[in-house]
Amino acid sequence: MSRRGNTVRAGVLAVVALLVASCGSPGKPVDPAPVGNAAWPQPAHVGGPDAAAGGGSDTSCNPLASLQPDKGTAIPDGSTMAKIKERGKLIAGVDQTTYLFGFRNPTSGNLEGFDIDLVNEIARSIFGAPEGRVQFRAITSSQRQDVLMQHQVDIVVRTYSITCARKKDVQFSSVYYVAGQRLLVTKESKATKLADLSGKKVCAAKKSTSLAKIATDPAKPQAISVDNWSDCLVMLQQGQVDAVSTDDTILAGMAAQDPTLQVVGDQFTQENYGIGVPKDNEDMVKFVNAVLENIRNSGAWQNSYRHWVESSLGPASPPQAQYQ
Repeated sequence: MSRRGNTVRAGVLAVVALLVASCGSPGKPVDPAPVGNAAWPQPAHVGGPDAAAGGGSDTSCNPLASLQPDKGTAIPDGSTMAKIKERGKLIAGVDQTTYLFGFRNPTSGNLEGFDIDLVNEIARSIFGAPEGRVQFRAITSSQRQDVLMQHQVDIVVRTYSITCARKKDVQFSSVYYVAGQRLLVTKESKATKLADLSGKKVCAAKKSTSLAKIATDPAKPQAISVDNWSDCLVMLQQGQVDAVSTDDTILAGMAAQDPTLQVVGDQFTQENYGIGVPKDNEDMVKFVNAVLENIRNSGAWQNSYRHWVESSLGPASPPQAQYQ
């Protein structure tokens, strides 16, 4: 047989061998990996209760009394404000996860909300216009105190409740907003107060006054702590907690994002928001208080509230300032 004939015969035999092999027994099938019940993943850094969070039990001072402005919004040479103006940027610690107060607009990418409006007004008073003059630093609730004590920011405007314990380490402006702690639950839930959640999981942010209230409530709900309020929202949506409890301002934003949830019950705390300032920058505190006076009197506070909050929580007026 020629060499070409040998080659053809070898090719045919190879094909036949493959066909025979394919007709044989496939062998015992391999079992797939066993699959159990798949649980929703939890957010990072989920923790437990902290009865001392926020320092709300300290009554050693009048937490609402701030430093009275004495130079209005003038910027003296050598002042903290002058240094900020020379730098060209106001550095502000803010939230980017709380709808209505401090959140990132998914369309524009810009930070927006009631607290962001206040930051822009402070920048306007320093630079004449806020555009391009604010360096926003997104921080968690638990970072508010630290970034001020370490002078990493000039101000913190992040639904920051004033307490005597906190005032030992940082300064606060006069009160710019009064909120109250309530509950966020699914519309199927029958709970309207913490007493209805005995032994149930209730979520709050770390180092918040809300977490302290949950942890010390006589009904003994199970306090679950997370880095951001948005983590609480996700855990409630996934059934990992039974409720979220914090200021009604924050809860209103969550309810606005998810029509299956609702804010329930009466306020059972009063939370007075102030603008945080590093402890040794007293001139900045007085300056911020002068800006807040202008915001209250000019109608800017009311305009911002009407735009962001009124449709969720009803009408309100700016709180009056208290000074030492």
